[in-house]
Amino acid sequence: MGAKESLPGDDPPPEMHHYYSKFMRECPSGQLSLHEFKKLLGLQGLDPQGDIYIKRVFDIFDLNQDGFIDFLEFIAAINLVIRGKIDQKLKWYFKLYDADGNGCIDKKELLSIFTAIQAINGHTNMSAEEFTNIIFQKIDVNNDGELTLEEFISGVERDEDLMELITKSFDLSNVLKVIQSGRRHSV
Repeated sequence: MGAKESLPGDDPPPEMHHYYSKFMRECPSGQLSLHEFKKLLGLQGLDPQGDIYIKRVFDIFDLNQDGFIDFLEFIAAINLVIRGKIDQKLKWYFKLYDADGNGCIDKKELLSIFTAIQAINGHTNMSAEEFTNIIFQKIDVNNDGELTLEEFISGVERDEDLMELITKSFDLSNVLKVIQSGRRHSV
């Protein structure tokens, strides 16, 4: 039994009640579909690239791959964003980039996901091509045009500038703010 495991009768952290009531208010069925996920985050009507990205995020949060995010999956996602260690976040980012699930990221996958993120965030000081080239130039040590999970994590962890670039580019805290404060209002 780990040091942080709760015993029967222990109260869950207060924010858990907040998230649970919010989740059930937004999603009375207890099962969040992709459509409801987009609605919750105020991300309907995105261009096709943005839609691809949101679907990837949804699929990664949908741990049991049943096409819905239930409350436990929702909490796991929030926990990763708030309390996740950097290597956990990097593994998550890797999974997000590895669109075909083959265990490697190629330039096309990274370019595609970064283009999608730009479509959603709408701000960046470099093009998707520049971003992709920098990542590969710095961490594709064997120059095979693909990044393994090990190459990705060790490359990013040993380069502070790259770490900052990746965490800023793929920052999920804006998603979390929406979840914490309530549904984003359409402008």
